[in-house]
Amino acid sequence: MLNRRILRIKVFKTIYSYAENPGMTIKEAEAQLEESCESTRDLYLFLLSLVGPLTDEARNRIEAARSKFNPSEEEKNPNMKFVENGLASLLASDPDFSKIIKKKKFSWDQYDVLLRHLYEAVRDRDYFKAYIGDPDRSIKQDAELWSDIFANELQDNGELAEILEDSSIFWNDDVEYALNYCCKTFDSLGKGGRWALPELFNSDSKSSSSTKQSDRTFVVNVLRKAVANFDKYYQEVATRTPKWDKNRICTSDLCLIVAGQAEAEAFKDTPKKVIINEYVEISKFYSTPESKAFVNGLLDKIIN
Repeated sequence: MLNRRILRIKVFKTIYSYAENPGMTIKEAEAQLEESCESTRDLYLFLLSLVGPLTDEARNRIEAARSKFNPSEEEKNPNMKFVENGLASLLASDPDFSKIIKKKKFSWDQYDVLLRHLYEAVRDRDYFKAYIGDPDRSIKQDAELWSDIFANELQDNGELAEILEDSSIFWNDDVEYALNYCCKTFDSLGKGGRWALPELFNSDSKSSSSTKQSDRTFVVNVLRKAVANFDKYYQEVATRTPKWDKNRICTSDLCLIVAGQAEAEAFKDTPKKVIINEYVEISKFYSTPESKAFVNGLLDKIIN
């Protein structure tokens, strides 16, 4: 499930925690890294479990309209296509999916306001109106609708962001990645596949080459190397920035450079250019506007 880019981000964030809390032990750092990795899969599961509750919200709306004292013809004979979408029933009837959601204690029951607002937004969208207006029905069509909902309504949803922030310190930064993985799942189900819990690391999946280096080994070894040699790496940065007060070096920049040094030392077969480019890309999202050039220049000098 987790690719190398997101693993590098998680290593960088754990190194940042270590830099801010130098009393952290390597065991504690590894535990935080493991929790951070697992949290992305948990977020995927939590978001995927939204399919049933949002379908139920639509069903409840229809039943409430039918129960009016004087319902309209449309309310008496509503379009049931979305309420009867095959994806919701497919996930609800999957014993493995139901079991893990129950085990994780994931529930949307307390987020009825979000469900109401989300359904109101969805039913006004052109893609939803086109779906409802098409008399044909298929699991593929249902899957495409859910991909549209997740891609268009959840990415920058402020209400969802508040829920995720309250639920886990790791979740907000992983929303886009988890949503994309949900859409991959919809695509697979739409083609007749069955849901299966994704392996945490890509290298553990059945489709992965047996000769591929373990992603777990990769991420743990980079972290161990970074923590064990943090002071040495820090000094190398300081000596190459004599015009800078070492206390003014941005902590995020420092941790990105330390992560790059650690990976280059732990995995000497990885092309240096690849390592440098990866951490420069990460700096664009997690550091200052000037960080791209700074991280690129320092890593190039140190690694080469």
